[in-house]
Amino acid sequence: MTFRRTITVVFLGCIASTVAAAQTREFSGIAAYYSSDYSGKTACGERYDPKKYTAAHRSLPFGTRLRVTDPKSHRSVTVVVNDRGPFTKGRVLDLSLAAAKALRMMDRGLMKVTAVVE
Repeated sequence: MTFRRTITVVFLGCIASTVAAAQTREFSGIAAYYSSDYSGKTACGERYDPKKYTAAHRSLPFGTRLRVTDPKSHRSVTVVVNDRGPFTKGRVLDLSLAAAKALRMMDRGLMKVTAVVE
């Protein structure tokens, strides 16, 4: 019985440290944005709203908040992950139209960004 309790405590400790590590995660790469004529449902089941600050990421849990920054202009926005993607090699995020406009990337199409899990 003592052995099982020890394993449970160690296991719970691993979960807690994994959650803490995920909260400080930072990554960089190329971001794109959804087309202005895109409509449909996101992978989490909600309807895509181009006026909301949302993003697609391959593996972060739905509901994860990211601070996305343009390292050149230092503009940043906070987005919520609600979709899966991008499915193009070399890209790390697909941003909603509102987030792309706030970062002023509409004329660029693609942009190098840094993202931090909040």
